Amino acid sequence: MITINQKAKTGSAQQPDDTIRLDHIQREKGRLKVESDGGEEVRIFLERGKLLQQGDLLLGDCGRIVEVELANEPVIHASCDDWKIFSQAAYHLGNRHVRLQLGDRWLRFLEDSVLVELMEHLGLECRIEMAEFEPESGAYGHGHAGKATAGHHS
Repeated sequence: MITINQKAKTGSAQQPDDTIRLDHIQREKGRLKVESDGGEEVRIFLERGKLLQQGDLLLGDCGRIVEVELANEPVIHASCDDWKIFSQAAYHLGNRHVRLQLGDRWLRFLEDSVLVELMEHLGLECRIEMAEFEPESGAYGHGHAGKATAGHHS
């Protein structure tokens, strides 16, 4: 078992000893128990309100380093080629305070049949997919800010 009470120091050149894959809800929790990719139980006790992000390194009490990776989870992927329609869709979802991940004329949100119907009514193509979900943190957040990283977003 690895017990984690802190993040590793930023800029440390330490290589991770193991990896944990967390969905967006798990990355928001300060208290969490998960299994690592290496099959070990990992218990996390971090300051609440600090979001874990892709690539964060966590320091175990035993000195081991565990890296955070994004887990695939069921999401709606909605897209269209028309910027005006896409902008309207993003506006309507934002007006409803829906957690969104934004890309180049695509967006992701958690499964919701009413929202899928709205997106399709506006002209977006929607499909359910298993993907990494990294929602925007909002205007004053310190998390994800629209950075699309190769290999992490489609």
